[in-house]
Amino acid sequence: MRCSAILGVLLVATSVRAAFAGDAQNRDDKAERGPRVVIGSKSFTESVVLGETLVHLVDAAGGEPQHRAELGGTQILWQALLAGEIDAYVEYTGTLTQEIFQDEPIEGVDEMRSALEARGVRMTEPLGFDNNYAMGMAEDRAEELGIRTISDLADHAELRMGLSDEFMERQDGWPGLVRKYDLPQTRIRGMEHNIAYRGLDKGALDVMDLYSTDAEIAYYHIRVLDDDRGYFPVYRSVVLYRADLEERAPQAVAALQRLEGAIDNRAMIEMNGRAKIDRVPEIVVAAEFLHDNVDESIVVPEVSWTYNLKRAVWRFLTNTRQHLLLVVISLAGAIAVAVPLGIVAYKVPRIGQVILNTVGVIQTLPSLALLVFMIPLLGLGAWPAIVALFLYSLLPIVRNTYTGLKEIPPHIHESALSLGLPAGARLRLIELPMASRSILAGIKTAGVINVGTATIGALIGAGGYGQPILTGIRLDNVPLILQGAIPAAVLAILVQGLFGVVENRLVPLGLRTG
Repeated sequence: MRCSAILGVLLVATSVRAAFAGDAQNRDDKAERGPRVVIGSKSFTESVVLGETLVHLVDAAGGEPQHRAELGGTQILWQALLAGEIDAYVEYTGTLTQEIFQDEPIEGVDEMRSALEARGVRMTEPLGFDNNYAMGMAEDRAEELGIRTISDLADHAELRMGLSDEFMERQDGWPGLVRKYDLPQTRIRGMEHNIAYRGLDKGALDVMDLYSTDAEIAYYHIRVLDDDRGYFPVYRSVVLYRADLEERAPQAVAALQRLEGAIDNRAMIEMNGRAKIDRVPEIVVAAEFLHDNVDESIVVPEVSWTYNLKRAVWRFLTNTRQHLLLVVISLAGAIAVAVPLGIVAYKVPRIGQVILNTVGVIQTLPSLALLVFMIPLLGLGAWPAIVALFLYSLLPIVRNTYTGLKEIPPHIHESALSLGLPAGARLRLIELPMASRSILAGIKTAGVINVGTATIGALIGAGGYGQPILTGIRLDNVPLILQGAIPAAVLAILVQGLFGVVENRLVPLGLRTG
């Protein structure tokens, strides 16, 4: 009954998604389209807005654009570009020299273009604005302590730092800043960039890293500290695109180049503010800018309550379908592999320790790192997320299968042997039924873990309930976060209930919990 309901949801979600997809993006569906061009963007508002500008330009040039938005950080986008999973995205020159080519002495634009060309990538001229790293404090707190430069931070070891995770690890981030300014702070927290702004505003943090075009700098009255020792490089915005795009879709490349020199710092800050502070959809913000400054023929989508409702329904059904597929496929694969592994671990003790240790090590791998490692092998989207979920599901199922079989009382084995049952029959008729409660408990644990962990898949374009959660965090939009968090929690409860029903059907009556 419950399985039928899940299948029904999948079918309804698929059909409604197909019906609403065109309207949700509010773009005309033309009979004949040019080559497909996949645009990527990072998981911060400016990148998403710029991704939408590229999508509008490609669409206006007759291409068939697709926007894979909010794909995590720099390395995910860069690896996706090299692997051909995306065709173009907006990057920054400082990031190229300090992060992507950190092991190569790149000096000047010509050397940068040569390094990119060697990897099959090309770069437009700068778009017109710089988005530089900076350090900031709440204006009143900075005034209270008399802090105006980054050097001044060295006299205040007690300050609480809230730094974005990527900034904490980058060569042009916190490690180098500490060396350059001899900073003594130890109260450092890694956190999502948008959350740090709220922490600064509420007084829970003292200092955070900034992007110089953040609209929140003015909104939250942040003092940008002077980089008095010139540590941060210049981050000029450019579009990176695959070299083969010039052959596959020359009109798309020409469209991307129309953005060169078109966006100054003021315009970018205003667009960020429209999207982040005023909560205007990025697709509208991008279209408004292009219509007013680049191409009057680009139509600005009309946002009405019916549009918003249709978009919300489409988003929910799409996310439900994607999340269910991630969980169902990965869990089914894990069951098919882990139960036999658990049996082998029980039957052959020497091999068993190797199996248990291996799945234990897999469980300790950071999920985001595992997803990034898989991009060159499996690309973006659902499959790397499914494989990661599959790997994380192995430990509870293998361990519970092994434990359930090992805890069968010795006299049961002796009785089976005295009856003359062969090994296969003993396993099928006695051992697995006796261990079924433990095995199902492991599968249930894996299923619940999968439902939660699958939300991380949104960072590599797998969709699911993680998508509204990531977008809601980025936009400081609690209702949007709840659109992902509540369905994920409900799905986890349904998974538990489903396996409760399965337990009542499969576990022998004397072994049931109730």
